[in-house]
Amino acid sequence: MKSKAIVILTIALVAIIGWSYTTINQYEGKLEVLNDEKVELESEKSYLEAQTNYMVSQSTVGSEEVSLTEFNRWPDYFDAAEQLVKDSDGNFQRSWALYLVKEAEKYEIDPFLVYELLKVETGHTFDPNLVGPETKYGHAYGMAQFMKNTAPWIADMADLPYEEQLLYDPYYSMKLSLVYLDFLHHEYENWDEALTAYHRGMAGLEQYKLKNGHANSVYAETIQENAEKHQSVAFAN
Repeated sequence: MKSKAIVILTIALVAIIGWSYTTINQYEGKLEVLNDEKVELESEKSYLEAQTNYMVSQSTVGSEEVSLTEFNRWPDYFDAAEQLVKDSDGNFQRSWALYLVKEAEKYEIDPFLVYELLKVETGHTFDPNLVGPETKYGHAYGMAQFMKNTAPWIADMADLPYEEQLLYDPYYSMKLSLVYLDFLHHEYENWDEALTAYHRGMAGLEQYKLKNGHANSVYAETIQENAEKHQSVAFAN
């Protein structure tokens, strides 16, 4: 009887231990999901706060009259655009290049910086119909590789309509990229953080900085270094 009781007790203990491990694993799984949700909520909060600050700052900027000297800038616009077309082996169309160079000036952003970003995002193809690989947040679309959870509020900042199909329009895509980069640069006041945030998201930027102690990712460094090279070539004469 004593041995039988020991066997029963042993079985009971094994069952309790097994239940405990199962319960612990379940709680660990739930905790991981909650942590992911917390990161997403914090990221969304950061976006909303930064978006509000950006839009407030932009509302105080008055419209500037177009100076006659702007018309003398067109040779420079053309030289810069030709540099982009040449570098891309014709994949970046001349009309796209002229639009980017002229539009970037409105935001005081180096057009070569945006061009290099588009080059990296599309794997040097500049394919306006590109659909990026699937992630847990979905796909990225178009030349500037915007995700459907990001593009609508950037379009709102740009005072543009939003439709998913518009993400495949190269001009629309470039406009969103300029507005987003302007927003990120306004938020961080340096290109290392702005570019890394474009690539990883604002929450991803903070995680990168915690892990590495800085924001100068390979993505950000490559884009900035190549942009500087274009400057020296395009305006060498």
